[in-house]
Amino acid sequence: MNSSKDTKTFPRSVPALRVHQWQPEWDQIDFTGPHRAKPPDHFYVSSIRASVLRALCGIERRSTEEGTRRPEDLGIQRRHDEKRSKEIARFVRHGYPWSVLPEARRESGEFDTLKQPGWLPTAIVVNVRTESDRYGGNKVDKRDLVSVAESSDGTAQLRLPSMKSGWAPRSLHPIEVIDGQHRLWAFDPEDPPSDFEFPVVAFVGLDRTWQAYLFWTINIKPKRINASLAFDLYPLLRNQEWLEHFEGSAVYRETRAQELTELLWSHEDSPWYHRINMLGERGDTDVRQAAWVRSLTNTFVKSYEGSRVQIGGLFGAPAGRDHEVLNWTREQQAAYLIYFWQRIEEAVAGTRANWAGSLRKLAQNEAEEKLDTKAAVAEARRRAPFVSRYSLLNTDQGVRGGLYMANDLAYLAADDLKLDAWRAPSASESSDQAAVTAHLRTLKEQPVAALLGEIANALASFDWRTSATPGLFSEDRQRSSAFRGSSGYRELRLQLFEHIREHGDDRASALAAKALGLIRRA
Repeated sequence: MNSSKDTKTFPRSVPALRVHQWQPEWDQIDFTGPHRAKPPDHFYVSSIRASVLRALCGIERRSTEEGTRRPEDLGIQRRHDEKRSKEIARFVRHGYPWSVLPEARRESGEFDTLKQPGWLPTAIVVNVRTESDRYGGNKVDKRDLVSVAESSDGTAQLRLPSMKSGWAPRSLHPIEVIDGQHRLWAFDPEDPPSDFEFPVVAFVGLDRTWQAYLFWTINIKPKRINASLAFDLYPLLRNQEWLEHFEGSAVYRETRAQELTELLWSHEDSPWYHRINMLGERGDTDVRQAAWVRSLTNTFVKSYEGSRVQIGGLFGAPAGRDHEVLNWTREQQAAYLIYFWQRIEEAVAGTRANWAGSLRKLAQNEAEEKLDTKAAVAEARRRAPFVSRYSLLNTDQGVRGGLYMANDLAYLAADDLKLDAWRAPSASESSDQAAVTAHLRTLKEQPVAALLGEIANALASFDWRTSATPGLFSEDRQRSSAFRGSSGYRELRLQLFEHIREHGDDRASALAAKALGLIRRA
């Protein structure tokens, strides 16, 4: 399927395969409307050098600049985004994630280890214009036409016009792009020809309506994978060179956040053991992996802070004014998170606050309706404040609120807590799980453990009921409703700080007061 190995000349033809796609039911379709001529029952698959395809192709773009009525505008392409094509050009040369780094980082040479292959395996979809095709009153000059010569074995040759460097069509381009303009326009036709090839799906003489239909089904109809499933693929892409620079770009922070989420979900000592919706599946009431990743990247795994932000992330920014980034391993970071949520689970299980009592009663009633055993009913009551569907702690908002408290207050006290003195006990643990377990043991002896316990105890008396909780008074429902939406994260963060300031021990209270002052001035 190679179009040519000679990178200094243009080929006169390229091989192709004929692909038959037609269903008997399609014969019943009405092909009599304008620009709806019956399409051929086949298309061709080929491999064409990027420089050759770029020269042969034109794009008819939709535009409102000339005031053309929308049904009369026969262009199917969106406006060309030059920035997007330049990014793809960088990707082709050096892959992802180097291609999305800021220019200064790319030119510094510091991130050259991040360069990867820039494959573009998805096909460019085009339409080969015939002698009778018209667009805007113009047609392809006979000398510029691309023709197809078929063989009995199902192969074919796409015969190209006579071309040389700087070639341009005399009128319309012989090929028009249906899908893939930004990939194709990443290649400058003035550059020397290279042997980089595109897979190409080529229709011949396809009427305008069907081109628009193809563009729509390729770009709009397919359902994008949910974010949780995308994050779940990160371990398959793991590369330690990526993680060494994770503060430099969102992808690295998300990678570390995904790894921490996976450890929270997989470690048996974690309160979130098998209680995170890792694939974003419908019907699963657990907090989705994507929500955990976003919350961690907004709290613990922040990049270095700007001038307006006063509280950084323990896992992604300097801890304390005179410290470098904490030299904690991934397993240490996971142990810190697990330990904090263990303290939260214990604190809310033991609280006698009214909010927890009401959730326990609801859980008991539901368990008794299911005819659960007395032991199961008792367990449902015990865990209700933490796991109930009516508990904010079991929601995206509650997860982020808790993470804010565990990050922000420890960050402000980093110097006193001597966080950088906590060292990994061994580098020879047999697995991530064993390493996390070992770190959990040593963390209990660190000064920060007491602070996390103080935070958890103060938060246990906060009203964590969601606005959907049955039996809420209207003022309680209104208060909880304020936590919805993107603005709800900030509101809950402020209320949690206020609560710790009023109900926490002296140290936690003072830190919460300091955090409030910093956030409100930012």
